[in-house]
Amino acid sequence: MSARIDQLVVPGSKLETLPLEDRKQPIVLRIAGVFPHGSAHRYDLVYYGLEPGQFDLKDYLRRSDGSPMEDIPSILVDIQPVLPPGQVEPNELELRSVGRLGGYRAMLVVGGIVWVGGLLVILFAGRKRRQAAALAARRPASLADRLRGTVEDAVAGKLGQSELAELERMLLAYWRRRLDMEELDAAEAIVRLREHEDAGALLKQLERWLHCPDTASEVDVASLLEPYRTLPADALEDKHPPTP
Repeated sequence: MSARIDQLVVPGSKLETLPLEDRKQPIVLRIAGVFPHGSAHRYDLVYYGLEPGQFDLKDYLRRSDGSPMEDIPSILVDIQPVLPPGQVEPNELELRSVGRLGGYRAMLVVGGIVWVGGLLVILFAGRKRRQAAALAARRPASLADRLRGTVEDAVAGKLGQSELAELERMLLAYWRRRLDMEELDAAEAIVRLREHEDAGALLKQLERWLHCPDTASEVDVASLLEPYRTLPADALEDKHPPTP
């Protein structure tokens, strides 16, 4: 344990500690601060003893300029023993067993598990969101979106007669279900649907493509698909259970 002597006035030129050449010397001395004091100097000294007894700190100092030390008074200190009388070695440290995963190590392990678990949750959640977003992007938002490519191909003359006929059949079946015309004769239902405000436009255009394919006319695709803009993309699918 170290001790201090503060504001010690020593006459003469500045002092410095002797080099520590002997590792077994009983006193270790350090000058913590030095201040001018007229023709003398004031010192803050820090020291600690390695063995009990009385020692003169003057023996561990010298003049910085190499001048004699005779005019310096003794600086006596007493080093008290810290061991009981008759004991020359300290007691052995008592080693206590520590659980393999106790304390700080356990906290590190638990923290690592929580961190890895959180990272996996973030990665899998992000992957699911990306997959859902990609699926939603591929899925048509409405029946109009689903039909747009087919109608544009029909306008460009890229659809064959069988494809046009299949589209007409699906549209007729959908509108008959929606408008409760399934009990009507097919011919009568077609006549009514041609004149219907929503169903008629695309059905009549399909008939022109089927029966007068070479007739040139301006076709407003957006207008044809307007009745289907708010319908779900799978609206043309027959969702009625089959009759046994």
